[in-house]
Amino acid sequence: MTAISTTQTTIPAGSVWTADKVHSQVGFAVKHMIVSTFRSSFDNYDATLTAAEDGTLRLEGTVDTASIVLKDENLAAHLAAPDFFDTERYPQLKFSSTAIELGEGNEATVRGELEIRGTTHEVEASGRIGQVGADLGGDARVGLSLGTRVDRRSFGLDWQADLPSGGQALDYEVDIAVELELVAEAE
Repeated sequence: MTAISTTQTTIPAGSVWTADKVHSQVGFAVKHMIVSTFRSSFDNYDATLTAAEDGTLRLEGTVDTASIVLKDENLAAHLAAPDFFDTERYPQLKFSSTAIELGEGNEATVRGELEIRGTTHEVEASGRIGQVGADLGGDARVGLSLGTRVDRRSFGLDWQADLPSGGQALDYEVDIAVELELVAEAE
């Protein structure tokens, strides 16, 4: 069996890894009212990292848009509405990698197709892949931390409101952060 390696990480070829949702998070951040950064995450998502026999890696994931974590019911309803995620018509966000590069110092660069509201664009995320280790039960685990920035307008998320003092309610640039703790599936 071959392996896909960086300086400290070796992922066995032919292995499949799935997100441990207790120890993972998919979230976003956007500048709000010019003065602060609004952050939220999603409760329901799936992610799979596959290491093919030929040495390539593939990351795929989905996010249930209705599972957004918010403390305010009115804001939750607004983000579920057609102004934003339009969860009734577009219940999932989707990602499928087209290339994954592992580099020195366990750096990771992931390119792929991100679909939001039925619109798909190529994105590039960068971050780190952790060492492969074992949990208390002996199951193999690996961490993958990735971040990227997208312009929400390119996905049809163009709601905006002008502020009385000037400026706009929300920035168009949104930071997406994915922290995955992946568990190797049994062979």
